[in-house]
Amino acid sequence: MDMGYQPPGMGNFGGQYDKQNARDNFNKAMKNTGRTILIVILAVVALLIISQCFYVVDETEHAIKYRFSEIIEVNANNLTDEEYANLVNAPDYQNIKLTYGAGLHVKVPFVDKIEKFDNRLITYDTLPREVITSDKKKIILDNNAQWWIVDPMRFKITMNSVNSANQRIEDLMYSKINEKVGRTTSKDLISNKDYVSTMLLENAEELNKTMASYGIKVLDIQIKRTDLPDDNNENIFNRMRTEREQMARQYRSEGKEEAEKIRSAADFEAAKIRAEANAEAQRIRGKGDADAAAIFNNAYNKDPEFYSFYKTLETYRTTLKDSGAKIVISPDSEFAKYLYGVD
Repeated sequence: MDMGYQPPGMGNFGGQYDKQNARDNFNKAMKNTGRTILIVILAVVALLIISQCFYVVDETEHAIKYRFSEIIEVNANNLTDEEYANLVNAPDYQNIKLTYGAGLHVKVPFVDKIEKFDNRLITYDTLPREVITSDKKKIILDNNAQWWIVDPMRFKITMNSVNSANQRIEDLMYSKINEKVGRTTSKDLISNKDYVSTMLLENAEELNKTMASYGIKVLDIQIKRTDLPDDNNENIFNRMRTEREQMARQYRSEGKEEAEKIRSAADFEAAKIRAEANAEAQRIRGKGDADAAAIFNNAYNKDPEFYSFYKTLETYRTTLKDSGAKIVISPDSEFAKYLYGVD
């Protein structure tokens, strides 16, 4: 039998059969693909719903849960026992669920919304401002304040943002500091650290009385820098120059006075030494003259002729020491007997 032979019409029937099989296989594949896609979609929806059922609160955060824009739960962290007890006993939390601690929390998906706030210490560097001291001096103070949120719900209702809280703190802090500085001298404000430290501590305590209503607690207030206004610099330099010139004149005057005292004392001491020296010289000279006279007397008594000869020679030397001098002496004169050899 020839296998290549087919009865009339069999070729067309086989082609239709193959197309039907292909069509069936395609329909099965499409059903399987649709089922797979549906499973994937359902899984994604399930994961989305599950993810919406939970939320995570970090240790550095406060969290507030809203349901239809109404606060129903507050999760507070990083508070002291006293601060947490204040929240528990606060009237605002009587109908609000209050929880403490970080971790995984449950919410109604697509209905509840979560808002978080940082519970760590926030440092706000205020703008430099001008204050006037009790002695009417203008001072520029550059402050900073450190604070944190201790009541998340009250903070949300009153402030709603860190920027708003910073602005409120700056206004109140400046008002308190300005009031204190107005009773403080510029010298104490600049150089008395103990006084300034006490003043800032009092300001923080007074500020907290007001900030408690905003759910905020101020930990510390510090003065970073104390400057003078620019328009005061020239006056200060002129005053300093005048003070230095006055001091220089005073030093020169005192120096001249001291120099005069030293000079007078030196002149007095020199005059005293000269007087004592002259007196000693006179005493020595008188003693010398007396000794010389005694020697001459002794010599005269021993050899009057030699003494007469010596004194005559002394007279010659004194009289005739000028070679141009002319004298007239009688040969028989006593004065000229040694010149002429006369006995």
